[in-house]
Amino acid sequence: MVCEVTQISEQEAELYDRQIRLWGLDAQKRLRSARVCVMGMSGLGCEVSKNLVLSGVKELKMVDSKLVSGEDSTSQFLAPRDKIGENRAEASLQRLQQLNPMVDVTADKGETKEKQAEFFKKFDIVVVTNCVKEELVRINSICRAENVLFYAGDVFGFFGFSFMDLISHKYVEEETKQVEEESTGGEGEPAAKKQKTMVTETKSVKKEMAFVSMAETLKVDWSTELYAKRIRRMDPSFFLLQVLFSFQSETGYTPRPADRVADLAKLKQLRDDTLANLSVPKDKISDEMLGLLFAELSPVCAIVGGVLAQEVIKAISNKDAPHNNYFFYNPLESCGVVETIGY
Repeated sequence: MVCEVTQISEQEAELYDRQIRLWGLDAQKRLRSARVCVMGMSGLGCEVSKNLVLSGVKELKMVDSKLVSGEDSTSQFLAPRDKIGENRAEASLQRLQQLNPMVDVTADKGETKEKQAEFFKKFDIVVVTNCVKEELVRINSICRAENVLFYAGDVFGFFGFSFMDLISHKYVEEETKQVEEESTGGEGEPAAKKQKTMVTETKSVKKEMAFVSMAETLKVDWSTELYAKRIRRMDPSFFLLQVLFSFQSETGYTPRPADRVADLAKLKQLRDDTLANLSVPKDKISDEMLGLLFAELSPVCAIVGGVLAQEVIKAISNKDAPHNNYFFYNPLESCGVVETIGY
């Protein structure tokens, strides 16, 4: 990512004082230079946009062609309830801008699939939510070619995920180690009597991490002996995501609370077919887990959106090791899991 470091004004330094104390002035300068695009303004898109606008990026553009609906009331907090029927990105503009007037916030009601390389190359970071697998792979491919950092994410009921492709990312990480230090002692004291103590030493270490595209993570042959052993110890979330991708591709929508019985039956059928195609045991994903995938729940959006936005901030600031490459929120275990797929 090419992101010029710019100076910040006294007014900005005052506004971002707590953040500067947390991650440093240089990191805040990088944030003030970052141009971000968030595609999909459902509950997850709202959480990510809110967090990044409050952090103090230079520019954030919301892209969403959908209209505000009654279902948005479960998690979409930026569009007022009297805006039902209006474009979701435009309806979210005023409240998002009010969170931080120093950020240039804009709305685009165009279709995601209409956006080509000329659109994406204007940004340093692209975050895509509420998209089918094929569209995620397409946008990721464009971003890699244009050296734009790519993030994807979605929430299905109690389950959520995010994916990141930073191509090749350089960062600085603090490392601590215990070192032995010899006390000076008094003058003329024999060396054998000098005391030795252990002290903690911290230093900044420059590192680099390589990433793969989402397409590469979907090509893994899970039937090989190496991956078969890994399947047994893996969280089921990655395979659950493949079932949901199949559901979206076949139906054109996500699991619907109003049609729970029919959609749950479809999920069970696709679970069996998808896991068989991947050479993954069918008992890897339980019926109980499939029953937790309906609607978009606000608390899960807050968790996944918070993690996703924090990863964006880490990447912009070049501080600390990023997640590589999937983050999942497992509803049965109520915990987050990072899986590295495709290497």
